[in-house]
Amino acid sequence: MLATALVPLLAMPGVAQDYGNFDGYTLRVKLIGGAQYEPLYSEISAWEEMTGATVEILSRQNHFELDREIKQDIAAGTLDWCVGSNHTSFAPQYGRIYVDLRDHISEDVLSDFVPRVLEHSTVDGRLVQLPRHSDVSNLFYIRSLYEDEANQQAFEAEYGYALTPPETWAQVADQANFFADPPDFYGTQYVGKDEAVVGRFYEMLVAEGGQLFNDDWEPTFNSEAGVRALDWFVDLYNSGAVPRGVPNYLWDDTGLGFASGSVALNLDWAGWSAFFNDPENSSVAGDVGLVRAPMGSAGVRTGWSGSHSFSITETCDNMEAAVSFVTFLTDHDRQMVEARNGLLPTRTQVWEDARAEFAADGRDFMVEVFDTYSASMAEDAFTPPLIPEWIEVSNVIWPRLQAAIVGDMTSQEALDAAAREASVIMEDAGYN
Repeated sequence: MLATALVPLLAMPGVAQDYGNFDGYTLRVKLIGGAQYEPLYSEISAWEEMTGATVEILSRQNHFELDREIKQDIAAGTLDWCVGSNHTSFAPQYGRIYVDLRDHISEDVLSDFVPRVLEHSTVDGRLVQLPRHSDVSNLFYIRSLYEDEANQQAFEAEYGYALTPPETWAQVADQANFFADPPDFYGTQYVGKDEAVVGRFYEMLVAEGGQLFNDDWEPTFNSEAGVRALDWFVDLYNSGAVPRGVPNYLWDDTGLGFASGSVALNLDWAGWSAFFNDPENSSVAGDVGLVRAPMGSAGVRTGWSGSHSFSITETCDNMEAAVSFVTFLTDHDRQMVEARNGLLPTRTQVWEDARAEFAADGRDFMVEVFDTYSASMAEDAFTPPLIPEWIEVSNVIWPRLQAAIVGDMTSQEALDAAAREASVIMEDAGYN
């Protein structure tokens, strides 16, 4: 257990916090890397200074590569590190390699987190991760494109309705095709591999009125709704409205692509918002618009969601230091660091404090970001199935999605093949 003297302080923003003394100890960690995750890591030196410990970052890569590395560690029996980045979608597959944090962190501390986020962080009744920030995507766009009178007139003449930020994914497709001028400028873009593209397909499937599985856990994503969802990606690829490289894109590719000023519309996570509006990093700073994620033909908005987190291994050689570290990285002040960059807090108070700070500082765009994403989290967000097989199923779906996008299979053929493979996984796992 964390020393009881620490617990009251850990729950109180603005109070000097005692995170313990671990002088001479080296804490070994594996963390997710990427532009939207890095600002938090600049805070690690403060924890080192407070505690006397040193943090050795063994790995710092995207979550898909990190996931593969952790599975290699499990297979090789080399879990010789203490803290790892995790995610609510990934956590169920890891068995019992991570401790139940309720055995180590006071309820006084945990009660400051959003209850639903803690619920999603729980696997088989065990709180195996402390949530860092939550995620849902909304639609960023270049405002000046929509304010241009020539664009307005030309678009309405071609498509028969006014050029305004899109409310539906069909409108996104129209506008993406209208704005596209390859290879210099593209209407939109999307991630194209790993669980990333499966998540994007999944939320479009839901928006089209479909589901991944039925109540008996039989795959149903090869439905008419599934074909409509996948055709959206395929059609934009075929029309040249998206970059040819999208089958290899992951999150940094889409984020940096929009910031480069070469993409009109970009569905993305809140963590990119401050980056997009920062003139030192972004060509579209000061020209960024934001709307809620559009709706599919079923009248449902896309809203694939989850939370990034930190977990502690059962094999950790200094549990108290590890608990101190993950509590520090998710405390009020550290969540404010992430919130200032647009990442969505998992502590209730930080939502209020961050928005108040943005308003007081005249950061109107960030107020808009928090208002928009708050509405999305409350009304649109949904997780993938929080089951151990989610990543394994994703790994048989995404190559088929890619095959359809590049024209090697039709959408129906690709989804039928993926459904057959997913059925085998679910049957082997005892679901049906």
